[in-house]
Amino acid sequence: MQTFTLFFLITLFISTLTQFWLAARHIRHVSQHRARIPEKFSSQISLADHQKAADYTCAKTRMEYLNILLHAALLLYLTLGGGLNILNQFWSVQLDDTLIQGMVLIISVFLITAVAEIPLSYYRTFVIEEQFGFNKMTPAMFLGDLFKKASVGLLLGAPLLFGMLWSMEKMGEYWWVYAWIGWISFNLFVLAIFPTWIAPLFNKFTPLEDTTLKNRIEQLLNKCGFKTSGLFVMDGSRRSNHGNAYFTGFGKTKRIVFFDTLLSRLNPNEIEAVLAHELGHFKHNHVIKRIIFSFAMSLIFLWSLGYLMQQLWFYEGLGISVSSVPSTALALLLFFLVMPVFTFLFHPLSSLYSRKHEFEADAYAAQNASAEDLIRALVKLYQDNAATLTPDPLHSAFYDSHPPAAIRVAHLQDQMQS
Repeated sequence: MQTFTLFFLITLFISTLTQFWLAARHIRHVSQHRARIPEKFSSQISLADHQKAADYTCAKTRMEYLNILLHAALLLYLTLGGGLNILNQFWSVQLDDTLIQGMVLIISVFLITAVAEIPLSYYRTFVIEEQFGFNKMTPAMFLGDLFKKASVGLLLGAPLLFGMLWSMEKMGEYWWVYAWIGWISFNLFVLAIFPTWIAPLFNKFTPLEDTTLKNRIEQLLNKCGFKTSGLFVMDGSRRSNHGNAYFTGFGKTKRIVFFDTLLSRLNPNEIEAVLAHELGHFKHNHVIKRIIFSFAMSLIFLWSLGYLMQQLWFYEGLGISVSSVPSTALALLLFFLVMPVFTFLFHPLSSLYSRKHEFEADAYAAQNASAEDLIRALVKLYQDNAATLTPDPLHSAFYDSHPPAAIRVAHLQDQMQS
């Protein structure tokens, strides 16, 4: 067995085992705290709602066992199991052009992975979400969304994939620089067109009609120096009872979107506080910082791929039999298939960075709206979304982009006193 093969298998085992261990910890911790509401929330959330959130969290986390197994099994089959070899040989016989071969190979792997995930997604939607009263989707809508996502992915992804493979083959030693520039341009393009061209394929967006609320929000936007192309309400209730609000778009296409479920649940003061939190992300340039960080990491990854694609041990160690360096498509595919295995243990750093931004946005909301209103809004959202108030600390450190409820509320209460 090659050294890299052994290293890959050990890393995959550690990653998979760690994910199972974190899921088991999370279920055990949430279950142990199911019978008692945390003191900070005892006057606002009923025991029945607290227990519903605990049961919902455990049900979703148990589903992760199957998800973890599925991804590990698919990865092993495609690499050491010979799946990529079979697909590559098949398409090399069917197609003459190497660029087209590469594109079809990569697209076929993504389709196989997507189809394999459909049963779990269907169960999550029509069993778990249905059981806890969140699902509003029909099977026809579910299949329609799958078709739309696949179509949009193919329409946008195919040109990007072609450009990436063309750069790898034609642009010489520093192809990764040109590919990186293309990647940046593609992401900025998608950010710009998403609000007006992509999002409306899945949901209906209507201008906010509540004049009083609209005037109040516009006053807050002016106070914070934020310009937007509009305030919109999204028909989130068409698919789910979950509620949220978010910014979307880039530059002049920025817009603020409220789920209709959120507007029906929160009062104007609470809505203003939630929006002030989102404006905090804007004021602290969190979106730009995350984009820059993402682009910097993509440059490192592409540079790494540029090195690995020239190493026979990289292919052979992952089950690809070669006598010379194979296609650029195989290099690209192998790299992005195995990369999550080697980066999984860095998840807490990403989560820590995100939670830091959430604390900063909360502090901004406390200064420009009301920390007390934001706390009330958060509690309602925790309740409505059946989000557990007692996550396992280690599981939360790995996966949660937002601070746990108790820590977040305590932080806001400190803001009220300062």
